[in-house]
Amino acid sequence: MLAEMGLASVPIVSDAALNERDYGALTGLNKDEARQKFGPEQVHLWRRSFAVSPSGGESLRDTVARVLPFYVVHILPIIMQSNAVLIVAHGNSLRALLLVLEKLSADEIMQVELKTGEMRCYELGSNTQQVDPL
Repeated sequence: MLAEMGLASVPIVSDAALNERDYGALTGLNKDEARQKFGPEQVHLWRRSFAVSPSGGESLRDTVARVLPFYVVHILPIIMQSNAVLIVAHGNSLRALLLVLEKLSADEIMQVELKTGEMRCYELGSNTQQVDPL
């Protein structure tokens, strides 16, 4: 895609820190199968809660703990040099980043739904503290 746009020299960084969260006991099950096995309320809690994780898996809090250091070490320095960054990742790793960028509470992030392929653009202020959705 980058070559087609004449941007073949743009560096691509791939890192496990941006992987989807580990769903543990839910891995390999679609939503309906998981609901049948564990009940709809439990599956909803596991999928949307901030701190509750499925057996053997990660919570969103765990995902934030892995995504945030990657953001601080690898993405933020590029932004601080006034460069643009495109982040392509899985839904929950992106939700973890949104929690930080938009300063959302654990309750607020439960309401955030990112559709597959949905784009969000942000402009960070010079101190990187002010984040404005574009």
